[in-house]
Amino acid sequence: MHILLIHQAFAALNEAGGTRHHELARALVERGHQVTVIASPVSYLTGISQAAPRWLERESGGPGITLLRVYTYPALHRGFFHRLAGFFSFMVSSFLAGLGVRNVDLVWGTSPPIFQAATAWALARLKRVPFLLEIRDLWPAFAIAMGVLRQPVLIHASLWLESFLYRHADRLVINSPGFQQHVLSRGARQVELVPNGADPAMFDPQASGAGFRASHGLDGLFIALYAGAHGPSNDLDVVLEAAQLSLPFTPIRFVLLGDGKEKPRLVAKARQMGLNNVIFIPPVPKNEMDEALAAANCCIAILKPIELYKTTYPNKVFDYMAAGRPVVLAIDGVIREVVESAGAGIPVPPGDPQALATAIQALSSDPERCQRLGLAGRQAIEQHFSRSELATRMALVMEGMKEAA
Repeated sequence: MHILLIHQAFAALNEAGGTRHHELARALVERGHQVTVIASPVSYLTGISQAAPRWLERESGGPGITLLRVYTYPALHRGFFHRLAGFFSFMVSSFLAGLGVRNVDLVWGTSPPIFQAATAWALARLKRVPFLLEIRDLWPAFAIAMGVLRQPVLIHASLWLESFLYRHADRLVINSPGFQQHVLSRGARQVELVPNGADPAMFDPQASGAGFRASHGLDGLFIALYAGAHGPSNDLDVVLEAAQLSLPFTPIRFVLLGDGKEKPRLVAKARQMGLNNVIFIPPVPKNEMDEALAAANCCIAILKPIELYKTTYPNKVFDYMAAGRPVVLAIDGVIREVVESAGAGIPVPPGDPQALATAIQALSSDPERCQRLGLAGRQAIEQHFSRSELATRMALVMEGMKEAA
């Protein structure tokens, strides 16, 4: 089966960012399928184009995987309308590139951004093949809740497009059980859960991360690591406030690894606050994340205290658990249920810097507890959230769609 994936923010294993789709594509190839990915050359973390702006660049994503990078307006972090221009430019260029991909058996669209899912639907209908829609977060609901999407006309149009795509998908896949009620209420018909997870083989819970520690001057310190996007949703101001409360605990370092729209402001704020216990580090490719996570003593997962965020299964939490590191979780809802049932970390109320600081300070004085929580998380990944098993589940959904077509 030849699968066409439309994914603007696709990241390969040698790039920084979430690599769920590259991992799934490799698993599909192992089952005998072929995957073509149409993606943007513009990093969703930095907003910077990784290549000279051309209409189309062809790359290899590994055996059986063809990666087509198509022109995208390179200004994702300049503001809301620049971001929309980036989304719409990719929507058009990915559609034109998709028309030239031959012998496709299934088109796989993913949201957010939802506009690329419209491209996937249109290509599927033109090619007369099944359309699989994957929902990775509840856009536009999240954007409305965050106040990013405020114009009534845009809200109405976005809600209409969301409902249209849910109703016209031949199958809809969600990566968190918290999304099911929302997608069903908006018109989805056949819904499958293929949750986020991690590949245990990518991480060694016994590793020390000595190279990462040495290269960043972190030897002998207790590292509380946040790894991921530095965006408005990530509430990293709370992490800076927790760091300020932890200044008397001199061995503790808060390490913020990644990039995003908010990073320059956060760096300036940390400097103004005199936070010599906070270190900002550029993002690293996924195939180097094992070393970074191995260097951590605990890992932070945090989102703004918005009701809708209780529905999410953030990728980073599963990576933290796979690396055998305790999770300090400032997110309520379904992901808290995962961490608590596994005994994999310490949940704290979102938006509460004192609670976040207290949890990290407690772990810094109890290495045995750190190890116990971390290994419990690793075991939960191996038993319930292993990427290979989840990839098989996704493959079975796609193969069933092909058989039913």
